[in-house]
Amino acid sequence: MSNPDALLVDIAAMVESERSNQMPLTVVVPGAVITGRLAPERLWHERVAEVLAASDHLKPFATLFETSAADTAPPASRPTHLHLHVARILQGSFGLPHTGGMYRIAISDVSSWTVGDLSYSDQ
Repeated sequence: MSNPDALLVDIAAMVESERSNQMPLTVVVPGAVITGRLAPERLWHERVAEVLAASDHLKPFATLFETSAADTAPPASRPTHLHLHVARILQGSFGLPHTGGMYRIAISDVSSWTVGDLSYSDQ
């Protein structure tokens, strides 16, 4: 979307202000349908940092995502990105990865969206 959907921006701003991670959202972006829970950016950064810190090979990258690094940036007046966790890319009847992942999506890339997780079948 060259002009991001104002309602989607308002939903993202509300999640940012509440520090809630319970808003289910499914978005369509070029080449993918992604479903998951919308999370505040700081919470998303914390979770990514935890995952990276637990890896021997990726541990050095964890510092880029730690809360202290996110705190140094001035808060955006309006969110420009969605931060999804326990998220899956829907491909046919499968959700990838099976356990859910962490996705950062530019709101301007979202062509359509719906509130709620889309179900998929593992069979």
